[in-house]
Amino acid sequence: PERLATERSATVSVCLPARDEEQTIGPILERLLPLRDLGVVDEIVVVDGSRDRTAAIARSLGTEVHDQSALMPELGPVRGKGDAMWRALAILDGDIICFLDADSECFGAHYVCGLIGPLLLKPGIEFVKGFYRRPFRIAGVTVPDEGGRVTELTARPLLNAFYPDLAAVEQPLAGEVAARRELLEQLPFVTGYGVDVALLLDAYMHAGLDALAQVDLEVRQNAHQPLRELGPMAAAVLDAVSSRLVRDGRLSAALPEQAVERPPLVLSRATA
Repeated sequence: PERLATERSATVSVCLPARDEEQTIGPILERLLPLRDLGVVDEIVVVDGSRDRTAAIARSLGTEVHDQSALMPELGPVRGKGDAMWRALAILDGDIICFLDADSECFGAHYVCGLIGPLLLKPGIEFVKGFYRRPFRIAGVTVPDEGGRVTELTARPLLNAFYPDLAAVEQPLAGEVAARRELLEQLPFVTGYGVDVALLLDAYMHAGLDALAQVDLEVRQNAHQPLRELGPMAAAVLDAVSSRLVRDGRLSAALPEQAVERPPLVLSRATA
């Protein structure tokens, strides 16, 4: 952290889109806030859509909190994680934006340092994804490396088939990502769960493979969804990938139901 604080020339914003994460938001912020005090990052922002005490806990720790529904309210209800991220981008000040999931149970400050490090210290890097081991916990039993079911059964096979340059991306659905603001403002945002893989594909198409990096964040543990609830998640990933194949002329017809996408922020501002 000390090297990043002394050598960085860009400002850094950390953003956590949150929805009912009262069990994890406190410990995460307790590890993040010292990075602000050390000068590693400039702002830490929670964009909250919770019905529980997530926002209250974040505020009690001195964190800036925004209600998702109060960001660009003229667009109507927030449609999902990707929509919250896109709206948050308009209020974040940093040259580098780091998005983090708010449900990690084993979070460490190294998540942020690892993600922003290549952007601060390696010229030419514009987009960084985290990867990690995903233990799977069920009925009180934890099985190493068996998490990430949608990743292994849907996302990675799609990338292997249609985007082989990205086959080496370990966690294409990781919510731990950092990128230069200039790049993010030129990319559309899928409003729902497909946002993470869509941003990866769009960053690759816009900036090229050499501008992408991935960093080892060691382990990520979170509460797992029941198998029956993974179907909509897998469908959202398929939708995000297929819409890009259609856009690029590699697929003749889109899926029957396409997810709503927000336009690149630079275009939205130009037409406002």
